[in-house]
Amino acid sequence: MTRMPVLYLSHGAPPLADDAVWTGQLAAWSADLPRPASVLMVSAHWEEAPLSIGATRTVPLIYDFWGFPQHYYDVKYEAPGAPKLAEDVRKLLPGVKQDPERGLDHGAYVPLVEMYPEADIPVLQMSLPTLEPEWLFEVGKRLEPLRDQGVLIVGSGFTTHNLREMNPDAQGAPPAWSAEFDEWAEQAIRAGDVDQVLDFAGKAPAARIAHPRTEHFAPLFVALGAAGTEGRSVIDGFWYGLAKRSFQFG
Repeated sequence: MTRMPVLYLSHGAPPLADDAVWTGQLAAWSADLPRPASVLMVSAHWEEAPLSIGATRTVPLIYDFWGFPQHYYDVKYEAPGAPKLAEDVRKLLPGVKQDPERGLDHGAYVPLVEMYPEADIPVLQMSLPTLEPEWLFEVGKRLEPLRDQGVLIVGSGFTTHNLREMNPDAQGAPPAWSAEFDEWAEQAIRAGDVDQVLDFAGKAPAARIAHPRTEHFAPLFVALGAAGTEGRSVIDGFWYGLAKRSFQFG
């Protein structure tokens, strides 16, 4: 079975589906990947300790956002559950809890709708039990054997994420803090400088502005642990001033 790469993607808000450039980028990216046997999704929008996995059957999506037009709440993504993957995760991470009713949140299904629109690949979501970088990196290292079983491990966050600074009217150049952090992240990941990325709060420019709270950068640490190698940027650019850079490892 083909060894799968690992991804970290900037998943966007539900209006991602209205952005023809972004949806095209995600679709083209998935078309270039080996077809996964299943997907293990780590989204910024599920923080729960102890480490937990979601439903292993098809259950309703979680529309974890408010105040959007109705059509965003009408989206369906009825991907098969992944009970075999859940069993394998439990073997690699003893003590994992399961929430048998938890469906995919928008950090999981929004990109998957664009990447695998037929919803025919089993998907399992896993929680972030902490935001501590080294801990999440070790989780990723323990998940690495799944790559040889056809599992696509995806960390879904946002390379810069400060909603107070987001500007829907942004035109032209992004704000300096977002551009500087984005450039730093691309260089550090391309160089495979894991230590610098894990210590981003102390090493990256404008780290506290780019991530006032770090849950949208945290899925990257799981991806780095599972990858064990430098990454390359697949998607770049900005959305309302936020960096939507996304990476592929391996």
